[in-house]
Amino acid sequence: MSIAEGFPGQRLRVLPRPIITEALQQPGTSHLVATDCGYFPEARAHGMSRARPIEQAVILICTNGRGWCRVDDTQHSVAENQVVVIPPGTQHAYGSDATDPWTLWWLHVDGRDLPEFLTAARMTSSAPVRTLANTYRVVELVEEVLQQMEGDISTASLLAASGAAWHLLAVLASSATSARSRNTVVDEARDYLRSHLTERVSVAELAARASLSPSHFAALFKEHVGFPVLQYQTQLRMARARELLDTTSLPVARIANAVGYRDEFYFSRQFRSVHGTTALRYRAQHKG
Repeated sequence: MSIAEGFPGQRLRVLPRPIITEALQQPGTSHLVATDCGYFPEARAHGMSRARPIEQAVILICTNGRGWCRVDDTQHSVAENQVVVIPPGTQHAYGSDATDPWTLWWLHVDGRDLPEFLTAARMTSSAPVRTLANTYRVVELVEEVLQQMEGDISTASLLAASGAAWHLLAVLASSATSARSRNTVVDEARDYLRSHLTERVSVAELAARASLSPSHFAALFKEHVGFPVLQYQTQLRMARARELLDTTSLPVARIANAVGYRDEFYFSRQFRSVHGTTALRYRAQHKG
């Protein structure tokens, strides 16, 4: 760090390395451990350079001001409402802007689930910076980690901090998936299918609404949603069918009709193919 005396109002917690080693071998915390965590408000002259890579991933959330990071010899600017995720084993440096110093929430994480989260979040050493859709939610989770670490280093506190860190990485991964799947044409088609649940809506009709060929639209929809249009429509209908089975005493024929199936037997075959059981047996299952 470029400054030794810290920053007014800062918060900082670092776990002893023997505690980290033990936590990485214990049930629950072995999946993910928050090893270091802090809050640096208006961190003027803040900086860190690590020529020797560390085993933890470094997560920096800039809530105000500006800064920069250098990962694998490539420098990136960092602005308000952006997150930096530096993978473990990566040479890096980062610091606050000289004229508009950042306010930073940060943590280091380790554990056997970490590589999967980084893959899901699509955070790599070549693309370590991302703008947050909901900075408040992310900061809330980092603060939860910090509060647990400020309390003590009991097993319960470490587990609670790990849970908040796990949630944080899940939010980052989810936001990456959501951003990748956002497409105006596809979003409008999904909205249309949800609002016309009981109608027979064809790929050709949706494609015409989007002024695309059916083949182009079908490929675009599958790319962004993960499965074809008709399968997506079936999933919507089955979700509504489950809700009616769970919350009403309507007969199966009425429920089939309510979710767009005029043929009760075809509905039953579709329901069984999706759920692995019949509608009546699903209704009889204990839930909640």
